[in-house]
Amino acid sequence: MEEPAAAQAEAIEEIIVTSTRSRRSFATSPTRVEILGSEELAEKGNMKPGDIRMLLNESTGIHVQQTSATSFNSSIRIQGLDGKYTQLLRDGMPLYSGFSGSLSLLQIAPLDLQQVEVIKGANSTLYGAGAIAGLVNLVSKTPGTDPENSMLVNATSAGGTDVSGFFTRRSEAVGATLFTSYNGSDAYDPADNGFSAIPEFERWTFNPSLFLYGNDSELRFAINAVAEDRLGGDMNYIDGDRNRPAYFEDGITLRLASLLEYSRQLGSGRELVLRNNISRFRREQTVPGFEFSGVQHSSFSEAHILGMANTVDWVAGLNLWTEEFDQKHALPGFAHDYSNHTLGGFIQGTVPLSSSWTLETGLRIDHTSEHGDFLLPRISMLYDSGADTTVRIGGGLGYKLPTLFTDDAETLHYQGVMPLQPELLDAERSAGMNMDINREFELSDALSLTLNLLLFYTKVDDPLLLVSQSLDQYAYEQPRGYLDTRGAEVNAIWNWDLLRLFLGYTHADVREHRFGTVSDALLIPTDRLNAVLVYEREDDLRVGLEAYYYGSQQREDGSRSRDFWILGLMAEKIFGDTFSVFLNFENFGDARQTRYETIYSGPLEEPRFNDLYAPLDGFVINGGFKLRF
Repeated sequence: MEEPAAAQAEAIEEIIVTSTRSRRSFATSPTRVEILGSEELAEKGNMKPGDIRMLLNESTGIHVQQTSATSFNSSIRIQGLDGKYTQLLRDGMPLYSGFSGSLSLLQIAPLDLQQVEVIKGANSTLYGAGAIAGLVNLVSKTPGTDPENSMLVNATSAGGTDVSGFFTRRSEAVGATLFTSYNGSDAYDPADNGFSAIPEFERWTFNPSLFLYGNDSELRFAINAVAEDRLGGDMNYIDGDRNRPAYFEDGITLRLASLLEYSRQLGSGRELVLRNNISRFRREQTVPGFEFSGVQHSSFSEAHILGMANTVDWVAGLNLWTEEFDQKHALPGFAHDYSNHTLGGFIQGTVPLSSSWTLETGLRIDHTSEHGDFLLPRISMLYDSGADTTVRIGGGLGYKLPTLFTDDAETLHYQGVMPLQPELLDAERSAGMNMDINREFELSDALSLTLNLLLFYTKVDDPLLLVSQSLDQYAYEQPRGYLDTRGAEVNAIWNWDLLRLFLGYTHADVREHRFGTVSDALLIPTDRLNAVLVYEREDDLRVGLEAYYYGSQQREDGSRSRDFWILGLMAEKIFGDTFSVFLNFENFGDARQTRYETIYSGPLEEPRFNDLYAPLDGFVINGGFKLRF
């Protein structure tokens, strides 16, 4: 049950926010940052220990869209915009993008995360291309003064098993962390329609980190390795029956990545930070009669300096982002190899204008190997009344380079998708702004209320669309027009003794403007409501009841989907400092698209799946224990 973090500034001022690369406290930063802290991560880890889909999907303003009916592939949508417009970062560096994007949410376990930072709206000054809808920064745990040894074991009624361990040690000069996990599941078909709602999969994760501490410096080196086999589709085929034609989705992935970060105090309030990550992602995806496979090599290198001059906080730096994709076994005329390099320089400053107003502004210049140069300004203002009210307003420009790897192509498994023609396509460009108002009320010693309102608007020019050319061929085009999203988010938090009530509402009006016509964007719930009631006795007992409402969504055939509710109940009992048990009844109302309609048409061996707007796995119970020693 995540607390809407924009409304809890006073409670988490001491938390260091890394996404803004600023030394200012959370409460005095003009950039609106939402924090999902250790408590929220622990609670959602009880419910979904194997990945972060639930953690993000149940946050106000964020929708996780499933892109495959049988393999569970998913992408993030912030404020209604397609997943390609959101950057997913690990410790401030891009690691999950391109070919690996649709699987990233399924392959990130929350146990070794210290916090998750979300910035909504254009944030391209520091992070460059892709941060049009916003960014999600996953911040890893670091060694503390006390050792941490923790283990989580979980099992589900759908045949899933999760075993994770996290360990830290630190001396004065050396520190280390180790995260390792096994996540797996049997294929699960709650609708008894012959297709897996949850695929059969097995995944191993190994993530060690080494820290070296000097008097005025720190060096971190980490390795991330993830290997997974995933098989979805016809349940008989998954069970081993290969004697008849059947539909299946078979995926094998291997991710190897390194991370290096060095920081050094330069004196006079300045700090030098050097960063680098290198990743290799191999993926083989097979459906009947077709295979799409390849290797993506990516790297990110950055040098920046943080400083303070009088009352101005500033950061300036350079970064280089490279990405190369080498397709294997490409059919003639369908080779998708590509290479792209982007060199960027940025500067950002934060300055108080008065006792109530603070200004933050920045500028970035990017040079890309395929699409030329981009100038990206951004500005934010903070008004602090000095009492219980703050107001933030900001905006900026962004861009997104043309990419093969979109939700639409992923849904087709890239079958029949023609290669990109960079000389015929332009980068998508965006302009966006948002305004945030936060107000706190102390109603009594035991009762408090926090209200938060966010208004947003983003326009994307020349959006890249995958257009059908014939029965079995598709090409990327840029029809004249634009895409825009406008709406509001409202969060409310009541604290009353041992009870907490969280309410969140999202309204997202996303429209496509093409050839003089206006239409609703597909598969975006216009209205969403999340309500969470928590009873908690600290270090003893936690019980939570959840309710999530999803409004109707536009479908490809012109119809609207039905609306639905998802209900959940979670309990955790804590025994001392070392042991706790948890039990979770997820979606106990069994909201499931296969209850409302047949999910596919055509024969079982060649199904045509409907648009996905609701869960397919339905009611699932999970439970387990956590051990600290």
